[in-house]
Amino acid sequence: MQKRGAEILVECLLAEGVDTIFGYPGGAVLPIYDALYDADIRHILTRHEQGAAHAADGYARATGKPGVCLATSGPGATNLVTGIANAYMDSVPMVAITGQVPTSMLGRDSFQEADITGITLPITKHNYIVKHVDDLARTVREAFYIASTGRPGPVLIDIPRDVSGAVTEYRDSGPVRLPGYCPKTEPDPQQVVRAVRAIEESERPLIYAGGGVINAGAHEELLRLAEMLLAPVATTLMGLGGFPGDHPLSVGMLGMHGSKYANYAVCECDLLIGIGVRFDDRVTGKLEEFAPGATVIHIDIDPAEIGKNIGVDIPVVGDVRRSLQRLIEQLQPRLASRWRDKIMQWKKEFPIQFEDNGRVKPQEVIREIYNVTRGNARITTEVGQHQMWAAHYYTFTKPRTFISSGGLGTMGFGLPAAIGVQVACPGETVIDIAGDGSIQMNIQELCTAVNYDLPVKIAIMNNGYLGMVRQWQELFFNRRYSYTELDNPDFVNLAEAYGAVGMRVTKKAEIRPALEEALRIPKPVVIDFLIEREENVLPMVPPGEPISKMLG
Repeated sequence: MQKRGAEILVECLLAEGVDTIFGYPGGAVLPIYDALYDADIRHILTRHEQGAAHAADGYARATGKPGVCLATSGPGATNLVTGIANAYMDSVPMVAITGQVPTSMLGRDSFQEADITGITLPITKHNYIVKHVDDLARTVREAFYIASTGRPGPVLIDIPRDVSGAVTEYRDSGPVRLPGYCPKTEPDPQQVVRAVRAIEESERPLIYAGGGVINAGAHEELLRLAEMLLAPVATTLMGLGGFPGDHPLSVGMLGMHGSKYANYAVCECDLLIGIGVRFDDRVTGKLEEFAPGATVIHIDIDPAEIGKNIGVDIPVVGDVRRSLQRLIEQLQPRLASRWRDKIMQWKKEFPIQFEDNGRVKPQEVIREIYNVTRGNARITTEVGQHQMWAAHYYTFTKPRTFISSGGLGTMGFGLPAAIGVQVACPGETVIDIAGDGSIQMNIQELCTAVNYDLPVKIAIMNNGYLGMVRQWQELFFNRRYSYTELDNPDFVNLAEAYGAVGMRVTKKAEIRPALEEALRIPKPVVIDFLIEREENVLPMVPPGEPISKMLG
């Protein structure tokens, strides 16, 4: 059957199970938008291409399916770059589709031309420019396969306008054949045996779990392993929800802003089992003093991560879920553990807490968000102090319920991500915990939420500062607050101008009633919490110090 390239693209997207695209139209993608007009695919018109990328990211994290975003050539494509980089750093499956000038105009500095494949080469798992319509169907199938297998990540497809408008005979491209791309999913049996032996010989094992556990759907296996070994479990920011935060063996987040007991556990363990983690600098602190007396097992699907940042004694390369299953098959449960008892004592001695002075404290706000939702919500965040408070004071017990920008630390992520999550989970409560600086990076997406009747709630921790930067200036730059104080708009009036509901909280007694009212309103709601201006995120490990040396 004869079809235009744009029609072939839509057919291929449907074949991949795509039900939603987040995008913004323009000249180079007009044939694609024309094909979408009658397609059985929901298109969410965001107000900025970066918003489209973050919304696709949020959709992917909530569902595990690749998120899809679409933008025109030139500035439309380059506006996706931050969102693509964010997905790349956090291993999120995404397919970004961009329009391009006609093939005859490539390399001529044509109107709205940008070498988007060259620009995104370092921040995509793979990318394509399709120069012939007969290659389009195969390219789309390969893109989704690459994005969602192995270590997930973003793939970009750049489609020149003459390719999307060209006509050809459409045929199914058949199964994917990529001889050079063969992700290893089954772990080496010998390495599993070595890991089992090290676990059995250890007295103070600690599990360090990251986002790879959630990507692999291995949360049940992680729980089983921890309970068999009576081993405490520390998670990265991206791993929150991969292990129940209310479980006795949970020690919460570790690293720069981790709990004291998690960091102490790393320093005193004799075996560290890293599962789906990167050993990044925000976790390790001073590398030479990270887990100094521990044998290190690293389980990950990406062999490039093994030994990249820290020496590994026993590498286990493979799918995290399958690897944990193989370990569990060969291990015997422990009946008692003095190490576990020591961790429990640390949790009592060094609790995550804050000083309650009767004013509006951000920690109290987030704790009340947890209480009001009973933990049954999907939480997104922007980036900054509020992100760390959310990690500490909202207890995440299920995977894919905490959705935040980890590796790239992208301000402006939370609101468009919340839109993507709400589209993916229409019957669930979705809350963006935001800062007054971050929320303004993509505040225009509030219009998207209103236009599509997406009842996301935005809780702004408003301290009139770029809070995390101000905290560093306070602690390390002698309180020289250079350009971190904000002159904010009236967020209540701004919300109402977009058609949302705006609320303001200035007293502690107003926190819970405001949250309860917001959850009853079937519309987007912005709550402006006027919090303590110079509240700090504690504990905190100063840069360059070992994680045992914490402030607060």
